[in-house]
Amino acid sequence: MNVHHLELFYYVATHGGVSAAARQMPYGIQQPAISAQILQLEDVLGVTLYQRRPFQLTREGQLLFDHIAPFFKGLGDVADRIRGGGETRLRIAAPEIVQREYLPELCARMQRRVKGFHFTLTDGRQHQIEQFVAAQEIDIGLSTLTDKPPPNVETRELLRLPMCLLVPAKSILKSAAQLWEKERIETPLIALTASDPLVREFQSGLRQHGVEWITSLEVGSLDTVARYVASGFGIGLSLQMPRVEPPAGVRMLPLEGFPSLAFGAMWIGRLTPLGEAFLEEAQGIAKGLK
Repeated sequence: MNVHHLELFYYVATHGGVSAAARQMPYGIQQPAISAQILQLEDVLGVTLYQRRPFQLTREGQLLFDHIAPFFKGLGDVADRIRGGGETRLRIAAPEIVQREYLPELCARMQRRVKGFHFTLTDGRQHQIEQFVAAQEIDIGLSTLTDKPPPNVETRELLRLPMCLLVPAKSILKSAAQLWEKERIETPLIALTASDPLVREFQSGLRQHGVEWITSLEVGSLDTVARYVASGFGIGLSLQMPRVEPPAGVRMLPLEGFPSLAFGAMWIGRLTPLGEAFLEEAQGIAKGLK
């Protein structure tokens, strides 16, 4: 048997599928390559190692996994002892805007603090990042936080982000309160999906104002919200992100009387020393943003 094929099978079995395994591999490899090499392993053994949908190890797959898991699971500890130090790799997940505006500085700080620091990065929205953390597919997620995170998921708030509306620069609106005076808001609302904490909190605030305003355009990111507003397709729901200015052609209207959202880190279990160092640096950056 090819040891590399066994390693790929270990990651697939551990993370419950090829796509999740591809995100967790310590080196770059695409999903089709993993699938092809697992098929080669099955051909050599003459058995099917797991059912694809839904994912489940077969009896033979479980037997093989139980035999190889202790070896591959212990490689990290052996590597640490050989290096003579602690772990230097961190698996991080964050939305695109956080990756662009804040993570470069944060990771640069970590590289100055921890010799040999390196990281992998996964894109995701809040609910996706919660799933990654719960499945232990990442070490730390950076996102908006909910009042009730998934079971066993720990959180640490870094700062609060006020809500805001984005309007075209030429809009006659001077404040968001002018909208609440109307019997019906006809301008399309551009926002993230209904399950996103930002949208849920905004709708809760609208109900307190006695206003009904349902999202007309659901988009995938806050950047996309701003782009659609700039193109004149409606009013956008967003967050006031420190250091992030609205694009040309867009004005920001604060949402007074609406709750702010907690932004912070989430993880599962006990943080490693590397994870603690990462959060210390994140807190230092967040303190400078307040």
